[in-house]
Amino acid sequence: MAKAKILIIEDDTDLREGLKFSFESDGYEVADVGTKQEGILEIRRGVYDTVLLDCNLPDGTGFELCREVRRFSNVPVIMLTARDTEMDEIKALELGMDDYLSKPFSMGVLKARMKRILHGRTDTDVDELVSGSITIDKSSCKVYRDEKEITLSKLEYRLLKYLIENKNHVLSKEQILDRIWDSDGKYVDNNTVSVNISRLRKKLGKDTFGTGYIKTLQGIGYIWKEE
Repeated sequence: MAKAKILIIEDDTDLREGLKFSFESDGYEVADVGTKQEGILEIRRGVYDTVLLDCNLPDGTGFELCREVRRFSNVPVIMLTARDTEMDEIKALELGMDDYLSKPFSMGVLKARMKRILHGRTDTDVDELVSGSITIDKSSCKVYRDEKEITLSKLEYRLLKYLIENKNHVLSKEQILDRIWDSDGKYVDNNTVSVNISRLRKKLGKDTFGTGYIKTLQGIGYIWKEE
C-alpha cells in the first residue's frame, strides 16, 4: 500500500520540522511549506491525502487558503491554531475544514484524528476537478475550458479524468490501458493510447504557453503537466 501523503503549512519552523519528523517516523510521506501562497501552489501541484494548516501565516490566513483551495480540491484539512475561540472553530468547519485543533496540542490526539480522516475520506470525493482553464464536472460528466463546454466521447472523458487525477505524475501506456480500456474487456494495443491522446489534445486546444497540457515522454508515457 502506498504511503499516505501529508502537506504541512506552518510558518513556525521548529513546529513544522517537529511535525514532519514525527509523521515521517510513523511512515507517512511529508512535504512542508511556510506560507499561504506556497501552500496553494503545492496543493495544486501534488496529490495529498491530508493538509495540516496553520491559522496565521505570513501572507494570509488559513481561512483564506482553505476558501481558495475548496474551489478546486476537497483534500481533507486539519487546522492548527493558537486562537482558541468558538467563532474560529465554527468558521473553520463552515469553510469545509475537516477538523480543528488548538495549540498546544497532543501529538497523540493529532495522529488519532489524522488516522480517522485518512480512513474516512479521499480527494476523489470532490465533484469538480480543476486544472488551469480545464474543469471536469464529475456529477454531469461534462468538461469545460474557460466555462465553454468541450464535447468528448465517453472514452476521452475517462482518459482526461484519469490524467488530471494523476496530474504531474507520469503514467505509462500500460497503466492507461489497464485503467481505461481493460475495464471494458476489449483487446487494444499501445497505439490505441497514442491515437486517443492525440484526439484529446486537439479537442482541448493549447494552453496559454502554446505547448499543451499533455506532455509525451518518449518511451515512458504521458503526464498531465500543471505549472
